[in-house]
Amino acid sequence: MVDVFKKWKKEREEKNFDADTERKHEEEESRHEAEKKRERQARYGKPPSGKNTAKLGLGLLTAIIILVVVSQSVAIVDAGNRGVVLYLGAVEDRVLPEGFSFITPFVERVVQMEVRTLKFEADASSSSQDLQIVSTTVALNYHLDPTVVNRIYQTLGEDYAARIIAPTIQETVKGSTAKFVAEELITKREEAKAAIGDLISSTLIERGIITEQVFITDFQFSEDFARSVELKVVAEQEALREKNILARIEVQAQSAEAEAIGIANANIAKAKGESEAILLIQSTLRESPDYLKWQAINKWNGKLPYAVGGGTMPFIDITGLALQPE
Repeated sequence: MVDVFKKWKKEREEKNFDADTERKHEEEESRHEAEKKRERQARYGKPPSGKNTAKLGLGLLTAIIILVVVSQSVAIVDAGNRGVVLYLGAVEDRVLPEGFSFITPFVERVVQMEVRTLKFEADASSSSQDLQIVSTTVALNYHLDPTVVNRIYQTLGEDYAARIIAPTIQETVKGSTAKFVAEELITKREEAKAAIGDLISSTLIERGIITEQVFITDFQFSEDFARSVELKVVAEQEALREKNILARIEVQAQSAEAEAIGIANANIAKAKGESEAILLIQSTLRESPDYLKWQAINKWNGKLPYAVGGGTMPFIDITGLALQPE
């Protein structure tokens, strides 16, 4: 009985000891937590109460709402663009300029449309009046009319190039080349290009798209037609060469004829002159018998011959002659 009592007493003392130890440990933790709280208060100040926390949250929420409303009330349009205003999805009549503008928050939004010079290029093929296949490439520089970008967006959308420019190029090339035969598209190339460019410009301007320049490459044809054109050109060049040769021969013949006529005229003139000279000599001989002696003296070199024949050498009497020039 005594042993049981001692055992019970010992267990109780151990339990009391554990309880005291746990209590001391809790007190130590509480004291440590209180020190940390005091340090936080000293560093950051006294924490707000529940009422102050609610006011702070409400103020923060109000600021956020104001910021969102302000941001939704302002539209900024980039340089080189115009703003199309949509009211609950419907296009409005007004167009916003570059820069800062106000809009109705949450119900209006802005779509930007570029109005700077843009480039579009497309390949096109068609048939000529004589049913030859023709292909070419059309490139154009254009810009949107800034005053009607809202109408362009309303009728064509942002993908207006694919909706209107590309089909216009195709239809214009088809309609224009059909007015020319294939050879005229070569010989009248500039006229055909001008017709295509003018028709593209007049069609697009009706949709608010202003064309600045239109560039059209040379027309391309099928290999068979290109070969036939090449052969025809060669034949025409050969015919032209033959024509030039004939023209040169004709010119040479005309030159020879003119030369022959000139020679003949010269001979006639010479014969006429000699005939007149003979008549003059005959007239002179009739009037002056000493004329022959005078000619002989003019032609004599002043030297006597070294040998003469058996007859008597004639002697010219010059005493009565007066030397005169021929």
